Amino acid sequence: MVTLRRPPTGRRSGPALEPYQVILRPLITEKATQLSERHNAYTFEVNVLATKTEIKEAIESLFNVHVADVRTQNRRGKPRRYRQKVGYMRRWKKAIVTLHEDYRIDFY
Repeated sequence: MVTLRRPPTGRRSGPALEPYQVILRPLITEKATQLSERHNAYTFEVNVLATKTEIKEAIESLFNVHVADVRTQNRRGKPRRYRQKVGYMRRWKKAIVTLHEDYRIDFY
């Protein structure tokens, strides 16, 4: 018996996100600063439901730049203790956005 796979539709289920809902905040760390200076790549905390194409469109519309590449990481929530109870920090998504060499983003 042969099973046929449906071709992907290219759209995930869930709500449509506005650009300001996709990009939550820039991550300003020592490593992120080195990335921006050396490789013209900027790091952002993004919505967990956002896809790479949505992240690219949001960055281009919010900062008026041209995006070359988007890499994402799904970060797990770390365990934390409070007295005798153990809980977890929330999970979050990190995006590293590389811009074309003609563009820059100034956060300061």
